[in-house]
Amino acid sequence: MPTSATTPGVLLLCRAEPPAVRPAAQLLREHLLLAPAGPGWSVLVPEGRPWLDGGEPVDRVAAGWAFALAVAAPWPVLALWWDADRAGYTLASGFRRPVGYTWLTDGTPAGEEEAMHTFAVRLGLDPVLDVQDLQPLTRPDPVADARSRLLGLIAVLARLDLALPPGLAPGEPAARLRTAAGDAGGQEVAWPGLRDAVREEVRAVEEAVGTAVHRVVGDTAAARFPWLHGPRGRALATARLAAGAPLLVWGVARRSPGWAAAGALLVADGLLLCRAAGEVPTGRRPRRRPAAPATSPAAPREPRSRG
Repeated sequence: MPTSATTPGVLLLCRAEPPAVRPAAQLLREHLLLAPAGPGWSVLVPEGRPWLDGGEPVDRVAAGWAFALAVAAPWPVLALWWDADRAGYTLASGFRRPVGYTWLTDGTPAGEEEAMHTFAVRLGLDPVLDVQDLQPLTRPDPVADARSRLLGLIAVLARLDLALPPGLAPGEPAARLRTAAGDAGGQEVAWPGLRDAVREEVRAVEEAVGTAVHRVVGDTAAARFPWLHGPRGRALATARLAAGAPLLVWGVARRSPGWAAAGALLVADGLLLCRAAGEVPTGRRPRRRPAAPATSPAAPREPRSRG
Protein backbone atom coordinates (compact mmCIF):
# COMPACT_ATOMS: atom_id res chain seq x y z
CA MET A 1 0.00 0.00 0.00
CA PRO A 2 1.41 3.44 -0.84
CA THR A 3 2.84 5.74 1.78
CA SER A 4 -0.28 7.94 1.77
CA ALA A 5 -2.24 4.95 3.06
CA THR A 6 -0.47 5.11 6.42
CA THR A 7 -3.15 7.65 7.31
CA PRO A 8 -6.31 5.72 8.26
CA GLY A 9 -9.36 6.21 6.10
CA VAL A 10 -12.88 4.96 5.41
CA LEU A 11 -15.30 4.89 2.48
CA LEU A 12 -18.93 4.01 3.19
CA LEU A 13 -20.62 2.54 0.11
CA CYS A 14 -24.43 2.51 0.37
CA ARG A 15 -26.56 0.60 -2.10
CA ALA A 16 -29.08 3.40 -2.49
CA GLU A 17 -29.34 6.77 -4.20
CA PRO A 18 -28.07 9.84 -2.27
CA PRO A 19 -31.57 11.19 -1.39
CA ALA A 20 -32.38 7.90 0.36
CA VAL A 21 -29.05 7.83 2.21
CA ARG A 22 -29.04 11.41 3.49
CA PRO A 23 -31.67 11.07 6.31
CA ALA A 24 -29.86 8.12 7.93
CA ALA A 25 -26.42 9.71 7.42
CA GLN A 26 -27.57 12.89 9.17
CA LEU A 27 -28.29 10.95 12.35
CA LEU A 28 -24.61 9.94 12.59
CA ARG A 29 -23.86 13.61 13.35
CA GLU A 30 -20.44 13.35 11.68
CA HIS A 31 -18.80 15.54 9.06
CA LEU A 32 -19.56 13.62 5.85
CA LEU A 33 -19.60 14.20 2.10
CA LEU A 34 -22.30 12.34 0.17
CA ALA A 35 -21.74 11.66 -3.53
CA PRO A 36 -23.27 9.38 -6.20
CA ALA A 37 -21.30 6.22 -6.99
CA GLY A 38 -23.11 4.69 -9.92
CA PRO A 39 -26.78 3.78 -10.51
CA GLY A 40 -28.30 2.78 -7.19
CA TRP A 41 -25.11 3.53 -5.21
CA SER A 42 -23.85 6.34 -2.99
CA VAL A 43 -20.57 6.93 -1.18
CA LEU A 44 -20.05 8.70 2.14
CA VAL A 45 -16.61 10.21 2.78
CA PRO A 46 -16.05 10.95 6.50
CA GLU A 47 -13.68 13.55 7.86
CA GLY A 48 -12.22 10.98 10.25
CA ARG A 49 -12.26 12.73 13.60
CA PRO A 50 -12.85 9.56 15.70
CA TRP A 51 -9.52 8.02 14.66
CA LEU A 52 -7.58 11.22 14.00
CA ASP A 53 -8.46 12.98 17.26
CA GLY A 54 -9.84 10.22 19.49
CA GLY A 55 -7.41 7.43 18.65
CA GLU A 56 -10.25 4.97 17.98
CA PRO A 57 -9.30 1.99 15.74
CA VAL A 58 -10.52 2.79 12.24
CA ASP A 59 -11.93 -0.69 11.62
CA ARG A 60 -14.11 -0.49 14.74
CA VAL A 61 -15.45 2.93 13.81
CA ALA A 62 -16.16 1.82 10.24
CA ALA A 63 -18.03 -1.27 11.45
CA GLY A 64 -20.13 0.80 13.85
CA TRP A 65 -21.07 3.35 11.19
CA ALA A 66 -21.94 0.66 8.64
CA PHE A 67 -24.15 -1.15 11.13
CA ALA A 68 -25.82 2.09 12.23
CA LEU A 69 -26.69 3.07 8.65
CA ALA A 70 -27.82 -0.38 7.51
CA VAL A 71 -29.94 -1.29 10.52
CA ALA A 72 -32.14 1.76 9.99
CA ALA A 73 -32.51 1.25 6.23
CA PRO A 74 -33.58 -1.46 3.76
CA TRP A 75 -30.27 -1.30 1.84
CA PRO A 76 -26.82 -2.73 2.73
CA VAL A 77 -23.74 -0.68 3.59
CA LEU A 78 -20.17 -1.66 2.74
CA ALA A 79 -17.42 0.05 4.74
CA LEU A 80 -13.93 -0.03 3.20
CA TRP A 81 -11.23 0.88 5.71
CA TRP A 82 -7.43 0.97 5.92
CA ASP A 83 -4.63 2.04 8.23
CA ALA A 84 -0.85 1.64 8.48
CA ASP A 85 -0.99 -2.08 9.26
CA ARG A 86 -4.14 -3.52 7.67
CA ALA A 87 -7.05 -2.96 5.33
CA GLY A 88 -10.42 -4.59 4.95
CA TYR A 89 -14.15 -4.26 4.69
CA THR A 90 -17.31 -4.67 6.79
CA LEU A 91 -20.66 -5.39 5.16
CA ALA A 92 -23.76 -4.58 7.22
CA SER A 93 -27.30 -5.47 6.21
CA GLY A 94 -30.26 -4.95 8.53
CA PHE A 95 -30.13 -6.73 11.88
CA ARG A 96 -27.96 -9.53 10.55
CA ARG A 97 -24.48 -9.97 11.94
CA PRO A 98 -21.98 -7.88 9.92
CA VAL A 99 -19.48 -9.80 7.82
CA GLY A 100 -15.94 -8.63 7.16
CA TYR A 101 -12.50 -9.52 5.85
CA THR A 102 -9.02 -8.21 6.60
CA TRP A 103 -5.67 -8.12 4.80
CA LEU A 104 -2.28 -7.15 6.18
CA THR A 105 -0.49 -4.25 4.53
CA ASP A 106 1.48 -6.58 2.26
CA GLY A 107 -1.75 -8.22 1.09
CA THR A 108 -1.58 -11.32 3.27
CA PRO A 109 -5.13 -12.63 3.84
CA ALA A 110 -6.17 -12.54 7.49
CA GLY A 111 -9.83 -13.52 7.30
CA GLU A 112 -12.08 -16.51 6.70
CA GLU A 113 -12.81 -17.60 3.14
CA GLU A 114 -16.45 -18.24 4.06
CA ALA A 115 -16.84 -14.50 4.70
CA MET A 116 -16.37 -13.85 0.98
CA HIS A 117 -19.17 -16.25 0.09
CA THR A 118 -21.50 -14.58 2.61
CA PHE A 119 -20.45 -11.20 1.22
CA ALA A 120 -21.43 -12.26 -2.32
CA VAL A 121 -24.78 -13.72 -1.25
CA ARG A 122 -25.86 -10.65 0.72
CA LEU A 123 -25.04 -8.28 -2.12
CA GLY A 124 -26.70 -10.42 -4.76
CA LEU A 125 -23.57 -11.38 -6.68
CA ASP A 126 -23.48 -14.51 -8.80
CA PRO A 127 -22.80 -17.40 -6.38
CA VAL A 128 -20.61 -19.17 -8.94
CA LEU A 129 -18.92 -16.77 -11.37
CA ASP A 130 -18.52 -13.79 -9.05
CA VAL A 131 -17.46 -15.93 -6.10
CA GLN A 132 -14.77 -17.48 -8.31
CA ASP A 133 -13.39 -13.99 -8.92
CA LEU A 134 -13.52 -13.17 -5.20
CA GLN A 135 -11.68 -16.30 -4.10
CA PRO A 136 -8.22 -15.13 -5.30
CA LEU A 137 -8.53 -12.26 -2.82
CA THR A 138 -8.40 -14.84 -0.02
CA ARG A 139 -5.24 -16.56 -1.30
CA PRO A 140 -1.57 -15.51 -0.92
CA ASP A 141 -0.25 -13.31 -3.71
CA PRO A 142 3.29 -11.89 -3.46
CA VAL A 143 2.55 -9.00 -5.82
CA ALA A 144 -0.79 -7.87 -4.31
CA ASP A 145 -0.81 -5.47 -1.37
CA ALA A 146 -3.81 -4.50 0.75
CA ARG A 147 -4.77 -1.59 -1.51
CA SER A 148 -4.86 -3.79 -4.61
CA ARG A 149 -7.03 -6.26 -2.71
CA LEU A 150 -9.62 -3.57 -2.05
CA LEU A 151 -9.42 -2.40 -5.66
CA GLY A 152 -10.06 -5.97 -6.77
CA LEU A 153 -13.12 -6.09 -4.55
CA ILE A 154 -14.41 -2.86 -6.11
CA ALA A 155 -13.82 -4.27 -9.60
CA VAL A 156 -16.15 -7.19 -8.84
CA LEU A 157 -18.78 -4.81 -7.44
CA ALA A 158 -18.71 -2.91 -10.73
CA ARG A 159 -20.91 -5.76 -12.03
CA LEU A 160 -23.57 -4.40 -9.67
CA ASP A 161 -23.15 -0.92 -11.24
CA LEU A 162 -20.84 0.46 -8.56
CA ALA A 163 -18.76 3.26 -10.12
CA LEU A 164 -16.66 5.32 -7.72
CA PRO A 165 -15.87 8.87 -8.93
CA PRO A 166 -12.33 9.51 -10.23
CA GLY A 167 -9.81 9.90 -7.44
CA LEU A 168 -12.09 8.25 -4.88
CA ALA A 169 -10.12 5.09 -4.09
CA PRO A 170 -8.95 3.23 -0.99
CA GLY A 171 -5.59 4.30 0.36
CA GLU A 172 -5.85 7.98 -0.54
CA PRO A 173 -5.55 10.65 2.18
CA ALA A 174 -8.79 12.00 3.62
CA ALA A 175 -8.25 15.47 2.12
CA ARG A 176 -7.81 14.03 -1.37
CA LEU A 177 -10.86 11.82 -0.96
CA ARG A 178 -13.04 14.73 0.08
CA THR A 179 -11.77 16.82 -2.83
CA ALA A 180 -12.61 14.01 -5.26
CA ALA A 181 -16.08 13.62 -3.72
CA GLY A 182 -16.68 17.35 -4.04
CA ASP A 183 -15.61 17.33 -7.68
CA ALA A 184 -18.13 14.52 -8.30
CA GLY A 185 -21.01 16.60 -6.97
CA GLY A 186 -20.74 15.53 -3.34
CA GLN A 187 -22.64 17.55 -0.77
CA GLU A 188 -22.09 18.06 2.94
CA VAL A 189 -24.29 16.05 5.25
CA ALA A 190 -25.06 18.31 8.18
CA TRP A 191 -27.16 17.82 11.28
CA PRO A 192 -30.40 19.71 10.48
CA GLY A 193 -31.77 19.84 14.01
CA LEU A 194 -34.01 17.40 15.80
CA ARG A 195 -37.32 18.48 14.26
CA ASP A 196 -36.13 18.32 10.64
CA ALA A 197 -34.22 15.08 11.29
CA VAL A 198 -37.35 13.46 12.69
CA ARG A 199 -39.43 14.62 9.73
CA GLU A 200 -36.92 13.44 7.11
CA GLU A 201 -36.26 10.07 8.76
CA VAL A 202 -39.96 9.27 9.17
CA ARG A 203 -40.55 10.20 5.52
CA ALA A 204 -37.62 8.03 4.43
CA VAL A 205 -38.85 5.05 6.45
CA GLU A 206 -42.38 5.44 5.09
CA GLU A 207 -41.10 5.59 1.50
CA ALA A 208 -38.78 2.61 1.99
CA VAL A 209 -41.45 0.43 3.59
CA GLY A 210 -44.03 1.55 1.04
CA THR A 211 -41.70 0.60 -1.81
CA ALA A 212 -41.06 -2.82 -0.29
CA VAL A 213 -44.77 -3.47 0.19
CA HIS A 214 -45.49 -2.33 -3.37
CA ARG A 215 -42.98 -4.83 -4.75
CA VAL A 216 -44.64 -7.67 -2.84
CA VAL A 217 -48.37 -6.95 -2.92
CA GLY A 218 -48.86 -4.17 -5.50
CA ASP A 219 -50.48 -0.75 -5.33
CA THR A 220 -54.01 -1.77 -4.36
CA ALA A 221 -53.06 -4.00 -1.46
CA ALA A 222 -50.24 -1.74 -0.30
CA ALA A 223 -52.70 1.09 0.21
CA ARG A 224 -54.51 -1.03 2.77
CA PHE A 225 -51.41 -1.71 4.90
CA PRO A 226 -50.61 1.17 7.31
CA TRP A 227 -47.24 -0.40 8.16
CA LEU A 228 -45.93 2.40 10.33
CA HIS A 229 -49.11 2.79 12.35
CA GLY A 230 -50.62 0.44 14.85
CA PRO A 231 -49.22 -2.84 16.27
CA ARG A 232 -46.67 -3.52 13.51
CA GLY A 233 -45.17 -0.08 13.75
CA ARG A 234 -44.96 -0.38 17.53
CA ALA A 235 -43.35 -3.83 17.26
CA LEU A 236 -40.70 -2.51 14.87
CA ALA A 237 -40.04 0.47 17.14
CA THR A 238 -39.70 -1.79 20.17
CA ALA A 239 -37.17 -3.96 18.35
CA ARG A 240 -35.09 -0.89 17.44
CA LEU A 241 -35.12 0.39 21.03
CA ALA A 242 -34.34 -3.04 22.51
CA ALA A 243 -31.32 -3.45 20.23
CA GLY A 244 -30.09 0.14 20.42
CA ALA A 245 -30.13 0.84 24.16
CA PRO A 246 -27.61 -1.84 25.23
CA LEU A 247 -25.45 -1.15 22.17
CA LEU A 248 -25.33 2.53 23.07
CA VAL A 249 -24.34 1.74 26.67
CA TRP A 250 -21.68 -0.71 25.50
CA GLY A 251 -20.26 1.78 22.99
CA VAL A 252 -20.05 4.55 25.59
CA ALA A 253 -18.47 2.21 28.16
CA ARG A 254 -15.86 1.07 25.63
CA ARG A 255 -15.37 4.63 24.36
CA SER A 256 -16.18 3.47 20.84
CA PRO A 257 -17.70 6.31 18.79
CA GLY A 258 -18.67 3.97 15.95
CA TRP A 259 -20.71 1.55 18.04
CA ALA A 260 -22.05 4.33 20.25
CA ALA A 261 -23.31 6.02 17.10
CA ALA A 262 -24.89 2.74 16.01
CA GLY A 263 -26.72 2.42 19.32
CA ALA A 264 -27.79 6.06 19.30
CA LEU A 265 -29.09 5.75 15.74
CA LEU A 266 -31.08 2.64 16.65
CA VAL A 267 -32.61 4.38 19.66
CA ALA A 268 -33.38 7.49 17.62
CA ASP A 269 -34.89 5.39 14.85
CA GLY A 270 -37.02 3.53 17.40
CA LEU A 271 -38.32 6.78 18.81
CA LEU A 272 -39.06 8.05 15.31
CA LEU A 273 -41.02 4.90 14.55
CA CYS A 274 -42.87 5.31 17.84
CA ARG A 275 -43.80 8.78 16.69
CA ALA A 276 -44.96 7.47 13.33
CA ALA A 277 -46.96 4.73 15.05
CA GLY A 278 -48.66 7.32 17.20
CA GLU A 279 -46.99 6.38 20.47
CA VAL A 280 -43.97 8.15 21.93
CA PRO A 281 -42.70 6.51 25.12
CA THR A 282 -42.52 8.97 28.00
CA GLY A 283 -41.99 6.64 30.95
CA ARG A 284 -45.39 7.51 32.34
CA ARG A 285 -48.38 5.30 32.42
CA PRO A 286 -51.35 6.58 30.48
CA ARG A 287 -53.98 8.11 32.66
CA ARG A 288 -57.14 6.19 33.11
CA ARG A 289 -60.45 7.84 33.17
CA PRO A 290 -62.23 7.42 36.52
CA ALA A 291 -64.90 4.80 36.37
CA ALA A 292 -68.45 5.99 36.55
CA PRO A 293 -69.96 5.53 40.03
CA ALA A 294 -71.95 2.36 40.35
CA THR A 295 -75.68 2.91 40.58
CA SER A 296 -78.07 0.52 42.23
CA PRO A 297 -80.81 -0.80 40.02
CA ALA A 298 -84.07 1.08 40.28
CA ALA A 299 -86.62 -0.54 42.59
CA PRO A 300 -89.69 -1.87 40.79
CA ARG A 301 -92.74 0.28 41.09
CA GLU A 302 -95.59 -0.98 43.21
CA PRO A 303 -98.87 -1.36 41.34
CA ARG A 304 -101.42 1.31 42.16
CA SER A 305 -104.35 0.16 44.20
CA ARG A 306 -107.82 0.93 42.91
CA GLY A 307 -110.26 2.05 45.45
